[in-house]
Amino acid sequence: MATTDLPPTRKRRGPERWLMWTIVGTVVAVVVAIVLIASSIPAVTAAATDIEPHIDKRTATLLELDPLTAVNVTAPAFTLTDQDGKPMSLAGYRGMPVVLSFNDDECTDLCTLLAQDVRAADTDLGTAAKKIAFVSINANPYYPSPTAVKQWDDQHGLGHEPNWHFGTGTPSTLATLAHQYGVPIDLDAKSKTVTHGAEIFFIDGKGHEQAIGQFGTESADTALFSHAVAQAADDLLPASEQTTVAGPAVPAPTSAGTQIGALPTPITLPSLSGATTLSTRTDKGKYTVIDFWSSTCTACIRGIPALEAEHDAVGKQVAFLGIDVSDPSASARAFATRYRVTFPLAADTAGSTAGRFAITGLPYTVILNPSGRVVIRHPGAFTTEQLDYLLKTLDTKLPSAS
Repeated sequence: MATTDLPPTRKRRGPERWLMWTIVGTVVAVVVAIVLIASSIPAVTAAATDIEPHIDKRTATLLELDPLTAVNVTAPAFTLTDQDGKPMSLAGYRGMPVVLSFNDDECTDLCTLLAQDVRAADTDLGTAAKKIAFVSINANPYYPSPTAVKQWDDQHGLGHEPNWHFGTGTPSTLATLAHQYGVPIDLDAKSKTVTHGAEIFFIDGKGHEQAIGQFGTESADTALFSHAVAQAADDLLPASEQTTVAGPAVPAPTSAGTQIGALPTPITLPSLSGATTLSTRTDKGKYTVIDFWSSTCTACIRGIPALEAEHDAVGKQVAFLGIDVSDPSASARAFATRYRVTFPLAADTAGSTAGRFAITGLPYTVILNPSGRVVIRHPGAFTTEQLDYLLKTLDTKLPSAS
């Protein structure tokens, strides 16, 4: 795992804390991430809750937030070209908080989840969003053009976010900035493999870094992670400009319920065919992917084939269960036949199981660990690459989807 020599004024994070992104070939990225399971989340020091006035210990843990208030770190300056071909610089955002990350304009997995988090954070911030800049620096020197950056933005729903700025430059400029921010990047020109850190820098209106966070598998829980990012950003505003940030706060770990870290009571449902019954109980120590769907859900048309592809790749090592919600059985069976679904399907005719799991919309995916605890909750459809990344992060012995 590559490291870099950091400027002496910057806080160096231990190598065990680096999160690395890997892009295989020219399109597929796999992130080597630290997975936090709420039932075993380590304690966060009290200082982490004092970075900003509304960040509690659970939120700080979710963001892996490290305070920098005691060391007065000035964020390295930069001048780049944004997705619209216009110049952008850190100085241009003076007076407003900046949430800065290093992103990859060819990524198809975890960074696409981060894109969802940014969009949701803007929603949670409401009118305060216009006072905060979400800034990303391209980490992929193989695709340094503004056109490539804009294409990625448009593909992942950020093209119309007025406070999103994705900057790029020459490969040497991008490498210099990564070095100055202490973000490790490892390049393999032969395989076009790029490995880079997944830090989030929270920079105040005076250009000082107030905290460094991380995004990993936790960002798949869009509602919680985006709220946490929005709150951390809002707290960098002057007190008179701060707002009430919408969205759910990170709940306390529980031994029951269905939130992250919870141990849900297994539920038995009839199979979609009606011939047998199926259970949400973890299958023989495997991770279990539970997907809630319906034949009337247009987004499920994208999600179900992606799940089927991942099931085809890792179905011997991971259990899959599709739960059809409040759907006429004939329509559901026709849908499953049309998309050639081979993993087990259960019928939640009254929607009670979806209610038990607090499903907010379809499709919705919940992943249980081998002990039956909830480790991932994700609204919306996964792509095969996203799901493959998450499962391989949870269990590094799994084969990749072809």
